[in-house]
Amino acid sequence: MENIFDILTEQDFLNASLKTFYYQYENIEIYRKFVDYLKINPTEVDSLTKIPFLPIEMFKNHQILDKNVTTDLFFQSSGTTQMNLSKHFIADEKIYQESIYKSFKQFIGVPEDFIFLGLLPSYLEKQNSSLIYMVDYLMKKSGKPENGYFLYNHEDLFDLLNTLKDKKVILFGVSFALLDFLDFCSSNTQILSPSNTLTIIETGGMKGRKEEMTKDELLKILQEGFKTDKIYSEYSMTELLSQAYSLGNNEYQCPNWMRIMVRNAEDPFNYEKEGRTGAINIIDLANIHSCSFIATQDLGKIIGDKFQVLGRIDHSDIRGCSLLVS
Repeated sequence: MENIFDILTEQDFLNASLKTFYYQYENIEIYRKFVDYLKINPTEVDSLTKIPFLPIEMFKNHQILDKNVTTDLFFQSSGTTQMNLSKHFIADEKIYQESIYKSFKQFIGVPEDFIFLGLLPSYLEKQNSSLIYMVDYLMKKSGKPENGYFLYNHEDLFDLLNTLKDKKVILFGVSFALLDFLDFCSSNTQILSPSNTLTIIETGGMKGRKEEMTKDELLKILQEGFKTDKIYSEYSMTELLSQAYSLGNNEYQCPNWMRIMVRNAEDPFNYEKEGRTGAINIIDLANIHSCSFIATQDLGKIIGDKFQVLGRIDHSDIRGCSLLVS
């Protein structure tokens, strides 16, 4: 298959997607069984809407891996020890690294220009996090001595951010940890210095740690607390090797080798029109050796060449996901 990172046009993307579908049908056992179970003839798949999307839950119970490769490297979703966690086996680290670098460069800038800080306690405390791998890689490419992670040492982070107020800093933070940091600043009457060079990239993740709020409410709190207009968001997950970025307004853009499609939440084989809310399907062509076609549990809608993430599916009300996995 051609290099997915050379995709420029929609026709390029369609051609690469179809080639990837045929390859994965032949070489990834779980995906082939899923397609066969749906009684879909692969030779009749000639458009994106005809490609079957594997339910993301499959990563919790199956090793989804190209039969032509072996690997011991995997990423694992966050959660408690009582939960059945997703595992994404990685056959080629270089593909993930190239995806990280090129998507960051496309939407944010050249990693070498930034200092990278991480406020990702729930991920640092777990092993095999794809998010930690990503931030580690960006720190390595940056090579700045100030790069580093913070758990709950909020005072140290506060002092460093004020020290670096005139330098180009990226702070990756899980949502609840960013709010905890601002609570610390407020309760200790510590105010960050305004900065034109600080960028916050929130990665989602309340998971019951904070009172639920809308994305718009979260972004406004972060903007006021961190004294910067650059409150961005990153959208990815354990089961993906690519990242979409939002530079504001909760509107995300995909790199050229990734696409979002919005399926009807009650009928997984029909798709919603632009502007209508449904469940998010993702095509990630970087997942060459696992599965590039994933039906997620997220709700969203497409707006032009961007998309919004609007929450999670309530499985008590939705038939579509159970239909896909039954």
